Amino acid sequence: MYRKSEDFIADWNASAHGTLQVLEALTDEKLGQAIVEGHSTLGWLGWHLSTSPAFFAGVAGIQVKPATDKTAETITAAEIVQAYKTIAADIAEASKSLTDEVLLETVDTFGRPMTKGSVLGTLIQHQVHHRGQMTVLLRQAGLPVPGVLGPTKEMQTQG
Repeated sequence: MYRKSEDFIADWNASAHGTLQVLEALTDEKLGQAIVEGHSTLGWLGWHLSTSPAFFAGVAGIQVKPATDKTAETITAAEIVQAYKTIAADIAEASKSLTDEVLLETVDTFGRPMTKGSVLGTLIQHQVHHRGQMTVLLRQAGLPVPGVLGPTKEMQTQG
């Protein structure tokens, strides 16, 4: 839960940077990669990460729009990256007007009261969760896995 707007902004910027690193590893040829048939693909997860922040931000009172109206089936890797860059920058800019008091306001979230600061915490957790799924799929697809929170195995053996 965030109680200080500056804490959310710092975490958002760091998390968005890591998510962008993962999204930039996507290729059009591998967007259909799933752990097993019928599960989320790299393309769907990338699309989801480039559109869902607008929902969470909106619940917390940060008004931004998804940067794409494409569907997971029609979006390219480059469009995923661009849409994410746009939504991440929009949230960073709109968050500058957040006050610490606003973060303590309660909103209804799926029938449950949550502070806006908690909703923003869920936004970060949601992003990290799907980013983690994507790193497994990137490796499974034979694509490079960026060292978002430290070096990957491949990075450790290159030196």
